[in-house]
Amino acid sequence: MSSLLSDLRVVEVSAFIAAPLGGMTLAQLGAEVIRIDPIGGNIDYRRWPVAPNGTSLYWTALNKAKRSVTLALDRPEGREIAQAIITASGENAGFLLTNLPASGWMGYEALSAKRDDLIMLRLTGNPDGSAAVDYTVNCASGFPMATGRGGEPVNHVLPAWDVAAGLYLATGLLAAERHRRRTGRGQEVTVALADVMLATVGNLGYLADVRVNGAVRPPMGNDLYGAYGRDFATADGRRAMVVAISNRQWKALGKATGLTERLAMIGPLMDVDMNDEGGRFLARDAISAVLAPWFAARTLSEVESAFAGAGVLWGPYRDFGQLVAEDARCSTANPLFREVEQPEVGPLLVPGSPLGFPGLGERTDHRPAPVLGQDTDAVLADLLGLPSAEIGRLHDAGIVA
Repeated sequence: MSSLLSDLRVVEVSAFIAAPLGGMTLAQLGAEVIRIDPIGGNIDYRRWPVAPNGTSLYWTALNKAKRSVTLALDRPEGREIAQAIITASGENAGFLLTNLPASGWMGYEALSAKRDDLIMLRLTGNPDGSAAVDYTVNCASGFPMATGRGGEPVNHVLPAWDVAAGLYLATGLLAAERHRRRTGRGQEVTVALADVMLATVGNLGYLADVRVNGAVRPPMGNDLYGAYGRDFATADGRRAMVVAISNRQWKALGKATGLTERLAMIGPLMDVDMNDEGGRFLARDAISAVLAPWFAARTLSEVESAFAGAGVLWGPYRDFGQLVAEDARCSTANPLFREVEQPEVGPLLVPGSPLGFPGLGERTDHRPAPVLGQDTDAVLADLLGLPSAEIGRLHDAGIVA
């Protein structure tokens, strides 16, 4: 897998989630991704969670498989070196990925003057270029108002828009690379975090629901909208989520619980079609009233045994600790994961790319994050051709580290 993009060189100047995730996505597919940071690290370098020694587990998690260069970006000579790295020659180079303010030395005009086929991927907050982060975009999306049980908005702890934006950045870079290969022309590709949110709200049909039906999706707790799905408490204080979208899943749920006949009685009583997902959604409270005692009388392990191989669509609720302790999918039993020695931290369970390419053989995309600045000298020597004496001078002058 790590050979798929092995001829691609991307430079990343970034912080936080979206752009680092985009760069890591490319790096895990084999691209040489060089992250440039100011000396001492960028504003995300110490972000929580951190190891006991202060190393950011957040930073190491989002910068796996990259190379790290640190420069005095507040000084002209440091900025000139950064420009040289970004615009260095190479048929499959000349890519910049950033979510930081891109003006002056890092503006597209300045960089494309040094390499006219430069491709720059730039993430902004709002379409007008003003600042925004995941939480300030999410609050306007409608999702916090539809989450929970009403009364107050509920912010999701998952930075969904950052994650989606990072994947859009990686996709956009590959699309722009194909365009350059056909035409020889570079370009600046922009994406606004707010537009990622707005596109998603539209793509999921919520904008059309307002326009066509005059409807606004209300909060409804953990119920699945438009079909049957709800969480249930078990006898040992755990919770399970059960979903029945298709008729096959609905029949499997009734058979596995032994409640098929009682569930079938709900249709005539409520005048709904229980063979239709919309009908089951309308009857969700009655369905749940029948199912709840069954779950309450069984432990989570007993629920799992009853559902094993039965075709029921379900899953247990877990916190992060329970996920690590209980779920075999979150272990090296899953080819996604491998134990990797992370410098300054120790052995970690590290995911590679979720993409699978069985025809390429064994996965080789499990690589740790670099120590900050560890590749500075090698990049200056190999990519820019600087002699060791000049690199030493730059160290002495505090331009590189």
